[in-house]
Amino acid sequence: MRKKAVIGMSGGVDSSVAACLLKEQGYEVIGVTMQIWQEEDLSRASENGGCCGLSAVEDARRVAQILEIPHYVMNFREQFQKEVIDYFTAEYLHGRTPNPCIACNRYVKWEAMLFRALSIGADYIATGHYGQIVRLDNGRYTLRMTAAAKDQTYALYSLTQEQLSRTLMPLAGYSKEEVRGLAQAYGLPVADKPDSQEICFIPDHDYAGFLDRMAKDAVPPPGDFVTKDGKRLGQHKGITHYTIGQRKGLNLAVGHPVFVTQIRPETNEVVIGEAQDVMTRDLRCHHINYMAVERFHEGDKFLAKIRYGHKGADCQIEQIDGDRLKCRFGQSVRAVTPGQAVVFYRDGCVAGGGTIL
Repeated sequence: MRKKAVIGMSGGVDSSVAACLLKEQGYEVIGVTMQIWQEEDLSRASENGGCCGLSAVEDARRVAQILEIPHYVMNFREQFQKEVIDYFTAEYLHGRTPNPCIACNRYVKWEAMLFRALSIGADYIATGHYGQIVRLDNGRYTLRMTAAAKDQTYALYSLTQEQLSRTLMPLAGYSKEEVRGLAQAYGLPVADKPDSQEICFIPDHDYAGFLDRMAKDAVPPPGDFVTKDGKRLGQHKGITHYTIGQRKGLNLAVGHPVFVTQIRPETNEVVIGEAQDVMTRDLRCHHINYMAVERFHEGDKFLAKIRYGHKGADCQIEQIDGDRLKCRFGQSVRAVTPGQAVVFYRDGCVAGGGTIL
């Protein structure tokens, strides 16, 4: 009996080719496009090419018709609002810089989707992400980095063992160029469709404007730019406009480039410093998700990535306290940002990760 796989189809080239590969491999494939935002905003996202716009539904449906597989649109608005929008808003209001894609992967694209897929008798969910799921000798599932330039394991570090065991990633081993070539060979209308680069629910990139609409009176007002020793340098537009390491858009006339080094929501201050002030060798994180191992130990060494585009730096675990840990890097890293994820790798596999404090 054929195994049944529900694949999330965003209307992009990656998920479309993944669906093709699954069908070739003999799976009974069901395409699902997630409806995660409100209608009026879906229309706006569509006009801007967002990954959750109405055009995404139409593109996914056209691909499903070519493949002769069923396609459904499923409503995940409630989960998306709670786990992504509310989280995103609260983090910014508290002076942190969240990663909504990581939250969406963990709680919507996997948790909610897997629950829905299992309820209709599916064996697996599938995705067009670039990463390889492997099962190690210790019995645990993990993600192995791909050779492709678009390795996405960083944004998937928070997946659980149950989720990984029920997931298929057909694009493991393929480069983006190869995937586009396959799309052309399959005759897919999305072969040349550009990738979505923005956060899907903020297609105009105006984070502060979005937060103003969502949080309304809770948005912090303008406050002071200060040095680390308390000297006032000017007035900022509100802490939601800034992130650690930021240089552009400060509008401070100090005669040389300066950077955001700290955000203090309790005093509504944004601390400004020099380039060396955004460099550090220490990091603390919490909400640890273990993947390749059951837990970390004092002295463990890893390669750690502190943002999606970070190449990684060698580090060592120095302290573990409940759900928190501290690590020290072998060399200074730039702009460790509270709210972002740190992901630990060993032998090319995700060992685990957490949220930077």
